[in-house]
Amino acid sequence: MFIDTRRVEQGAVVETTVCIIGGGVAGITLAMELDKKGIEVCLLESGGFNPDDDTRDLYRGEDVGEWRYNFADGSRSRFLGGSSNCWGGWCRPLDPWDFEKREWIAHSGWPIGLNELTPYYERTHALLKLGPNNFDPEFWERSINRPDVRRIPLVTGKVRDTISQFSPPARFGKLYRDTLKRSQRVRVFLYANATNIDTDQSGQSVTHIDVATLSGRRIKVSAKLYVLATGGIENARMLLASNKVQRAGLGNANDLVGRFFMDHPRLFSGNIKFGKQWSRNKLSDVKYHYMNAAVAAHGTCIAHQFALTADTLREERLLNARVWFSSVFPGEGSEGAQALFRCKQALLKKEQAGWKFSKDLMTMLGHPLDTMAYGYTRLFQPRWLIQGVKFQLIVEPEPDPNSRVMLSPSQRDQLGMNRVRVDWRLTSNVQRTFDRTLEILAEDMRRSGVAEVELDPPIEGKKWPADLEGTWHHMGTTRMHDSPKHGVVDRNCKVHGMANLYVAGSSVFPTAGANFPTITLAALAFRLAEHIVMEVRSAGTNFSMEAA
Repeated sequence: MFIDTRRVEQGAVVETTVCIIGGGVAGITLAMELDKKGIEVCLLESGGFNPDDDTRDLYRGEDVGEWRYNFADGSRSRFLGGSSNCWGGWCRPLDPWDFEKREWIAHSGWPIGLNELTPYYERTHALLKLGPNNFDPEFWERSINRPDVRRIPLVTGKVRDTISQFSPPARFGKLYRDTLKRSQRVRVFLYANATNIDTDQSGQSVTHIDVATLSGRRIKVSAKLYVLATGGIENARMLLASNKVQRAGLGNANDLVGRFFMDHPRLFSGNIKFGKQWSRNKLSDVKYHYMNAAVAAHGTCIAHQFALTADTLREERLLNARVWFSSVFPGEGSEGAQALFRCKQALLKKEQAGWKFSKDLMTMLGHPLDTMAYGYTRLFQPRWLIQGVKFQLIVEPEPDPNSRVMLSPSQRDQLGMNRVRVDWRLTSNVQRTFDRTLEILAEDMRRSGVAEVELDPPIEGKKWPADLEGTWHHMGTTRMHDSPKHGVVDRNCKVHGMANLYVAGSSVFPTAGANFPTITLAALAFRLAEHIVMEVRSAGTNFSMEAA
């Protein structure tokens, strides 16, 4: 059931069993799972069914990092479905060692392992509309069975093949709208902005959520359990801003809320000259394998990446990483090519702030040669037009307490809340991982006779290249740990020191691996739903608080 909060009586108090703040992948997954178990839910969504500029503005804040980092427009979506509205669809579970304590990586290690998440990963395939629960490269190569979709031979034993699957992508606000609409137990309040998590005088039990609309309506939501599921940046913001009783914010007794902010850094690097038999291989090139029916089987598009083996990572003391090839087309980077790419993203229903087809059409008409050359090459892939091939590489960010989300001391949004201040930082080990991963892969490609490779100069110890960018995977700001001295939430995602407040989403990740977070945060949402069901059904719903 959907309710427009702007039409709810001023000052109303909504009562429910579980209140979920945030209508993205985690929030909607939780709501649907609790609904199946007969549990009443109130889901608070800041936006409506479609994007609007005033709601989008609530995400904006200050970037105070070392390089320009856009963490608002285009990277998050503040309407039903959350960031699934601007998601590219990439899916792959974390590697087993991503959960482990690695002594060369400070602050690494999850309190749970891959074995505990495996059954929930399996359930995400139906949720995200993925293919078989199989990420074996040989299985997919055999299933696709095309001469231009082949795995490259690797000879050193230091590099491994990996596979990602593509969700269509699943836009949760559209895909599951009818399910939410038909539900008699889930009430979705649209245009409902949580502005404060209120607690009792001890600051240990949530009593209600203050909710405001941009039109000026104010209500409260009272529940037995509360789940914060607003994303890797907003989860920290909400906890920090809820400081009426605990001056530093909720769950922040040890100054950890907002710290360890992570995103996957990405670079394009090097030059690759393939031998003739490998020059048109689609499997590992992002220009060809992204949502390409030629690189698909079992009704699912896939992508292939390279990664270093667990032994190599340990011996080299490196972070995890993923590498693709990226062909360079004529017109690459031009205004016409960028406009054409935005039009393709629009066909995939991806939210793009301020996008207008008429504007991009005029841009393409104004740059016809670049537009046609780029589009023709992307569509037909003539070898003679491809201008080169580079590596595309994303690296696991090392957890750093100085990389953080804070409240701006001076800027406030339309609701009177402090805007965010984001200081994204990367360590020298991230630079070294960029360098060594490419060096090891390049040597393997040379020795196998696949290609000649020219690498860019090493970046370790130098200023980050100007073309460094994030992938808008916001993680880590309410990290999971068994001890409140090292984490904001426990292994069940309950906020340390709180009796009835949980956090869902990628903000609970202690480390990020080098894979895409959506499938993992969805698996964690399934796991959290099971825990909440047990809590709700416990005798007398007597919610206990773990020792601080």
